[in-house]
Amino acid sequence: MTDLRVLSGAGDAPAVLLLHGLGATADVWEGVARELDGVAWVAPDLPGHGGSRPLGRYTFAGVAEAVADLVDERGTVVVGHSFGGVVGLHLAGRPGVRAVIGVGIKVAWTGEELGRAAALAERAPSAFATRAEAVRRHLRVAGLDGLVDPADPALDAAVVRDGDGWRIALDQRAFAVGEPGVAGLLAAAPVPVVLARGEHDTMVTREQLAALVPDPVDLPGLGHNAHVEAPAALVAGIPALRALRA
Repeated sequence: MTDLRVLSGAGDAPAVLLLHGLGATADVWEGVARELDGVAWVAPDLPGHGGSRPLGRYTFAGVAEAVADLVDERGTVVVGHSFGGVVGLHLAGRPGVRAVIGVGIKVAWTGEELGRAAALAERAPSAFATRAEAVRRHLRVAGLDGLVDPADPALDAAVVRDGDGWRIALDQRAFAVGEPGVAGLLAAAPVPVVLARGEHDTMVTREQLAALVPDPVDLPGLGHNAHVEAPAALVAGIPALRALRA
């Protein structure tokens, strides 16, 4: 756990563990944390992201192991976005995990898509002359372009100095995690699992989720990064998350 940059807020149990998507940082959960006012929460930069150290090799199970100590055994609801949602499913059997909520998990992958991801993992990180250029690349990679102000100081964790220039903090080798195997993870989960998506999310369809769980949640008017676009709507739109504030 000492290898992780972690944000947190005090409050009542059960705690909420917030896991961001590939390329992002814990800061994307700021709005959701605010909506969970009074509920204890913790949000790490996943390994190889932001201020957290990289792993020698990236697997979903390995990333889950790296953040497992953040589960409060007195009771934790895990909320993960996309990549982080798969990590959350790997935590489903941990002592203390009461439920897992996955938002915007891409559940269907083609061989071509997996090949492109593997190729990205092999690329050397791009260097930029200015911090502003590196921030712009981070926002594109994380799918946050147009959703987060490039001047937001919370982006400090997303970029790092690299010699005389800058680069994004993301370890690109994380793209090599491979096919997530969501169906198998759902079958093995010993706790309730909720799958949700923004209505306009182009990475996963309602039909794909409905083939895996009986009642997927569609969040009206939102896209892939629903937790950033409209955190209040996300919390209000997912009954299992809304109930935490009761």
